[in-house]
Amino acid sequence: MNLADARAALRSARRIAVLTGAGVSAESGIPTFRDAQTGHWARFRPEDLASPGAYRRDPETVWQWYAGRYADVTRATPNAAHHLLAGLEREKGSGFFLATQNVDGLHARARSGSHGGRLVELHGNLSTARCETCGTVAPLPDPETFTPPPTCPVCASPMRPNIVWFGEYLPEDALEAASHAFRGAEVALIVGTSGVVYPAAGLALEAMGAGGVVIEVNPEATELTPYLSHSVRDTASRGLAALLEPDQPR
Repeated sequence: MNLADARAALRSARRIAVLTGAGVSAESGIPTFRDAQTGHWARFRPEDLASPGAYRRDPETVWQWYAGRYADVTRATPNAAHHLLAGLEREKGSGFFLATQNVDGLHARARSGSHGGRLVELHGNLSTARCETCGTVAPLPDPETFTPPPTCPVCASPMRPNIVWFGEYLPEDALEAASHAFRGAEVALIVGTSGVVYPAAGLALEAMGAGGVVIEVNPEATELTPYLSHSVRDTASRGLAALLEPDQPR
């Protein structure tokens, strides 16, 4: 499949499913999980900061790490890739589904999920916390005034970051919704993700297995590349623009 065919498939599709990863937010200045471990945090392994065991051993340090990341993403703004996907949702309405591995909330701030389609944050959101006792999810205060840890507004118990950690399962309802959407998609877009984190990476293969066209946008080849219908080798914003922006008159 060439670029023209990929664009034509997107235009004609009524059901589109999208999976996004860290590459989408990179252009907003959001570092990847490991890239964020600089300065003081460089001495920690990922498992020291993002696992249930780490939180049980040292909740204060874990919360300091997440409070810093929360402040960073709050200062960031959605980029062209986020807005292009929100525009695609406006066009496709209820036939549009977006699953993101990102926890920065930038898709929602670009208004994805607000135009008749659905947005699912597979790995959680840095701007919220979850009660350890009753499961209530609540927004964090403004980062300028936030002093962790927060307490539950319902039962006053401690709250943990609302993030899926190493060793934890993705939320079952979110994963089931994503799997259903990708199996039913005429076209699936895989944007800015390395294709190595499962089960999210398996969504592309589910779409292919069900007969859908699967298009990848990523600067580099990934483990998924050999199996997909077409790949656009570019950043998320430029690659999506090539696929989605109207043809220019000649």
